[in-house]
Order: sequence, then C-alpha cells, then structure tokens
Amino acid sequence: MVTNPFQNVSKCIELPVPRDSLSHTRYHRFMKKVLLIDDDRKHSGLMQAYFERFGISVVSAHDSVEGFKKLAREEPDLLLLDVMLPGKNGFEICREIRKTSNIPIIMLTARGDVIDRVSGLELGADDYIAKPFEPRELVARVQAILRRAESSGSTVGGLNFEGLSIDTETRAVRVDENSTDLTSMEYELLLILARRHGRKLSRDEILSELRGIDAAILTRSVDIMVSRLRQKLGDSAKPPRFIQTIWGRGYSFIGVPQTD
Repeated sequence: MVTNPFQNVSKCIELPVPRDSLSHTRYHRFMKKVLLIDDDRKHSGLMQAYFERFGISVVSAHDSVEGFKKLAREEPDLLLLDVMLPGKNGFEICREIRKTSNIPIIMLTARGDVIDRVSGLELGADDYIAKPFEPRELVARVQAILRRAESSGSTVGGLNFEGLSIDTETRAVRVDENSTDLTSMEYELLLILARRHGRKLSRDEILSELRGIDAAILTRSVDIMVSRLRQKLGDSAKPPRFIQTIWGRGYSFIGVPQTD
C-alpha cells in the first residue's frame, strides 16, 4: 500500500486571507498555473490549496481525456503527471503531449523505481518525484523549473554557430534555418553546453547546472537527455557537428562559432 503523499498537508494548510474582488483578481492574474493530472481527487484538492500559498494555481484533471481538454483550454505553465492513471497511463500521456507541446512535465511515480524514472526522461519529462513525497519539495521542484524557464529567456541576444542559432530572448532554436522544438530541459541542456563552448563538462557538472534531476541515476539521466537533444539537432552522425562525447567524462560543445 502506497503511503499517502499528503498525509501531513491538511495540518499545515492555512486558508488565504480574504481579499477584495479587485485585488483577488489582480493576484490570480499573475499566478503561475500548473495542470495536475491525477485520479486521486482528495490529493488533488489538498495540492490545490497548498500550492496557492506559494502563488501557484493548480487546475486538476483526473484522467487523460479531461487532462488533454484542460491542457488546451487552460494553457498551463507546467504539467504534473501521475504515472498510475486509469485508461492511458502517465507515460502514454507524456509521449502524446511531446508530439505537439514542450510544456515542462514533472512525473509523479508511486513506485520510484529507477526504470520508471528513466522511462519518464526518455519520453521527454523534465523531472520526476517519487511518492510519498514532501509537498514542499514538490513545490520547490516546480518553482525551480518555472524559474529556469524565465531566466534562460531573459538574456537579450543569442548564440550563433554554423548551422545552429539560439535566441535566448525568445528561446527559439534553429538548425540549418529550420525551427527546432525543444523541451524545457533540452533547451537548458543546450544552453549549458553552448555557453561553455569547447569546455569538457562531466555528467556531474551538467546535473548540477540543471538542478532538479535526482542524482540517483546520474550518468544514465544525462546520457538520455543528450541523446534526445542530439536527435532533435540532427547531430547523430559521426563526426558530430555540435555535441562531442568525451569518453569516461562527459560532453563538450564543439559547434563552430559563426563569424560575420
């Protein structure tokens, strides 16, 4: 039997201080929005109340059909996706979402097996957390990913290499003049490598920069993310154009800087 991940939450939830209608509307206008797809309605309600304390609005869906509808209608900033769902499970939903959307995804897995976590990363999830978990840790993971998404796009300008351009203001990536859709984590990984052009980065250094990925699967998680990024950059041929494997250590970005 899986321990209730929110068994202590109800004790620490405080109702928000009443606001007048104008300030309440203004407050919600600037809240970040998270879509939670989880079939446990009680936990979803507790999460909604808990997250609001941190300025994050939670919209709940309890199966894949409702989840896809709310994903299109609500336009959330991040998706919390439970693995164990009726009908389509979380892995199937993640795979389908990644065909059309780069929304950050955090997988919630009851078993916490390494294979489950690796599977989520392979499908394009940005992070995962095993149940039972501390609600404050989950909030911290969500805040970290939302913060990275904002900060990485705040620098005016871009990085330009032969065959590859990265617009750090719009987060747009183009390979050979063709737009390339990257997930939040893939984009962050590309920035980490490209901004350290020519430097050999270990897997530990990459994980430390990414923040939020559990170090329990170290090399496998980084290798999976790099492999996905290479595929989207069309960089699977040998010799590589952009990302070189440093055997026994990690990776290095070897793209040729563009000179005008």
